[in-house]
Amino acid sequence: MSVTTETQAEGPSAVDRGYRTITLRSRSGRYGAVIGLRQVIVVTALLLAAAAVAVVSLATGDVTIPVGDVLATLLGGGDRRTQLVVLDWRMPRVLLALTLGAGLGVAGAIFQSLTRNPLGSPDIIGFDAGAYTGALLVITTLGTGCAAVAGASIVGGLATAMLVYLLAYRRGFQGFRLIIVGIGVAAMLSSLNTWIILNVNLYVALAACAWGSGSLNAVGWEQATPAAIVLVVLWAVSALLVRQMHLLELGDDAAVALGVRANPVRLALVVLGVAFTAIATAAAGPIAFISLAAPQLARRVTRSAGVTLAASAAMGALLLAASDLVAQRLFAPTQLPVGVVTVAVGGMYLIWLLIREARRR
Repeated sequence: MSVTTETQAEGPSAVDRGYRTITLRSRSGRYGAVIGLRQVIVVTALLLAAAAVAVVSLATGDVTIPVGDVLATLLGGGDRRTQLVVLDWRMPRVLLALTLGAGLGVAGAIFQSLTRNPLGSPDIIGFDAGAYTGALLVITTLGTGCAAVAGASIVGGLATAMLVYLLAYRRGFQGFRLIIVGIGVAAMLSSLNTWIILNVNLYVALAACAWGSGSLNAVGWEQATPAAIVLVVLWAVSALLVRQMHLLELGDDAAVALGVRANPVRLALVVLGVAFTAIATAAAGPIAFISLAAPQLARRVTRSAGVTLAASAAMGALLLAASDLVAQRLFAPTQLPVGVVTVAVGGMYLIWLLIREARRR
């Protein structure tokens, strides 16, 4: 593998605003990638910030652990008490916040790329609602087993995605139509979810509502480990489709001319994005607005022409980890569901985004 850096420029004023890139090539020259140097720096900074938030989360709580002791424990040291608090009690929650945030960021980037619209997010289109419906049916009928809820969440999300995709497909694919159809389907599913909750046992309804707000409270390794493993696999698959995803942004005709099978690749990306969302919903409930905000915030700090998966994942991890820290400490010792914080922050971001889009038009 060879690595080179060069300055590239675009447009008539490019001399004044040239940018550095890093070119990666295999020795055979068959495989390669061009990565903006600014993007590498921003992603690294976001990951370091997310790591710092994670360390603070591990150090704070009812039992305060010095940051030095936390770092020593993470490196294999520390006494038994510190290991119990940091590794057994707090680490699963922090790990889940980082991985789910990254997964939601990637899901949002995929759908915003497919729809070419900053509102093209799983929670806006309705895939979150579908995953919640599937999980809710299991919670209110069979109980709250982790495996059953996870499976139902994935099935519900995929079924909703296929329904929205089929209803939105009319002699081709248009992102705006997908968003409109998705909003309608989400409204119907939200009504169905409310009806289900109103017609079950009170204690089951309370448990379903608490889970439905999106919470990382009381999670353990039994939730964090399988979710992290599945998300790593999904990240690996998404990395294989990055090039085709960006080519689809040029339009189907251009993408096909460049060798992309538009409809199969688009369908694979939809399934992949829904899988990210469904895993997050199965592990912690529907967590809103991370997938909406993370790709756009990442795009602005990297100054890229479109959304990028790496920056969106890093931004999503930082946003969810920081939101969970706020949820834990804002009204301590009472802990809020993290979904309450993301809705509050994401709602303000959505209002700003709508105002900005309206002014542009």
